[in-house]
Amino acid sequence: MNAAWLPLTALATSLLVAVTIFALPEEARRLRTTINIGAAVVKIILVTLMVRRVAAGHEDIFSFQVIGGLDFVLRIDALGVMFAGLSSLLWLCTTIYAIGYLEGSANRKRFFGFFSLCVASTIGIALADNLFTFLIFYEMLTLSTYPLVVHRGTEKALNAGRVYLRYTLSAGVVLLLGAVLLNNLTGDQSFSSEEGLGDYLNDHRGLLTLIFILLVSGLAVKAAMVPLHGWLPRAMVAPAPVSALLHAVAVVKAGAFGILRVVYDLYGIELSVELGVITGLAVAASITIIYGSLRAIAQQELKPLLAFSTVSQVSYVILGIGIFGPFGTVGALAHLLHQGLMKVTLFFCAGNYAEELGIHRIDEIDGAGKRMPLTSIAFTIGALGMIGLPPVAGFITKWYLGVGAIQAEMYWVVAVLVASSTLNAMYFLPILHRLWFRPGPSHGKGNWPHEQRLGRLETHGWLLWPMMFTALISLGAGLFAGLPYSPLDWAARVASGEYLP
Repeated sequence: MNAAWLPLTALATSLLVAVTIFALPEEARRLRTTINIGAAVVKIILVTLMVRRVAAGHEDIFSFQVIGGLDFVLRIDALGVMFAGLSSLLWLCTTIYAIGYLEGSANRKRFFGFFSLCVASTIGIALADNLFTFLIFYEMLTLSTYPLVVHRGTEKALNAGRVYLRYTLSAGVVLLLGAVLLNNLTGDQSFSSEEGLGDYLNDHRGLLTLIFILLVSGLAVKAAMVPLHGWLPRAMVAPAPVSALLHAVAVVKAGAFGILRVVYDLYGIELSVELGVITGLAVAASITIIYGSLRAIAQQELKPLLAFSTVSQVSYVILGIGIFGPFGTVGALAHLLHQGLMKVTLFFCAGNYAEELGIHRIDEIDGAGKRMPLTSIAFTIGALGMIGLPPVAGFITKWYLGVGAIQAEMYWVVAVLVASSTLNAMYFLPILHRLWFRPGPSHGKGNWPHEQRLGRLETHGWLLWPMMFTALISLGAGLFAGLPYSPLDWAARVASGEYLP
């Protein structure tokens, strides 16, 4: 039985919340908080129901014809549920964190309204079943995140917003051109079509290659692949919840997810290999991984360091696509979830250090582990996961990518993974040393840059508990990777659909 209401309801949840929040007065703080958290919980319940139906073999589709030859289609499948699940879980965590972070600040109605639109866009991207539907929500994501990037309203924030729009809107034009060319060649191509594009290979090899390059180039901007990454470090002027949203939940993940859709569901892995574009993806991802790590080492402030770390880490997903084989695919898909969990934890921690102690620079963080032990434990878990050390989830990703590279006889990829892990250690371990082993102001060094007492514990509970939750999930995803419905198990489920008949 087709539960067409399910994908539509999942999308409508965030859209209706956004409209409601915009309609509420700025002073309706408690009602806005209740609506935000309630809607996030409802969405998690809906996604859980989606997971159960996909696991049972159901395929739920909602569709209607917009104009002749173009349909708006939402479909629940295993890959889309992965992205929707990540978005829904981290929406709840980031909403709770943002409520505490923005306590007493101006324009909270505007922030949470566009925040909900952003999450609605992400759910639409996850459930879109063709390029037309995908493009609608992909551009909606661009427009709904811009007000969040410029939320503070400073000149620096406005400049960052202009750069963000130049990159993302230009990318949208390139993506649209690729979509129009493909539609002209094949008609409205569904992501779930079993026919694929193989029938067009002999007569249109060059055009198919051009369309692939256009589609991936348009998506690579949001995925922050070098040299299309320039918007991301500049966007770090935004508040910490927005940084977490950009890096872990929405924008960069939308780009990486789109590339997964193009390779696995639109072109198919065999046709992509036949066109010779897969190796190029792996090379571009490897360059991005190393470049992002090198730039992170050179940073003196914590959020820009995390931004360049994201440039590097998200390209592990693209690298996994470029490793032709099931292990590489499992590594890519698992990292889509693992990186989101670990990176949102790190940005929550950076926000806590900034709000509680006024820490923005790395050389200001000495001794913070004793003043804020829970935040520092969470930061340590996230950092070790990014390096790829067991038992945190990041180790699982690198293990599968390494095994996949060896099986595909792409030994140079193993060298990239080793080099990247070494570089990650070079910029994360000195921070951990400063946190735990350097004396802080309590040892006569002076004062924290701007210390506050925001809660009975080391900081406000709204800021503390979401961070601890995502840190524990990052640890649990590594320790219990073999359990049913874990990120690794679900990634293997999706990969088996790509490589097994």
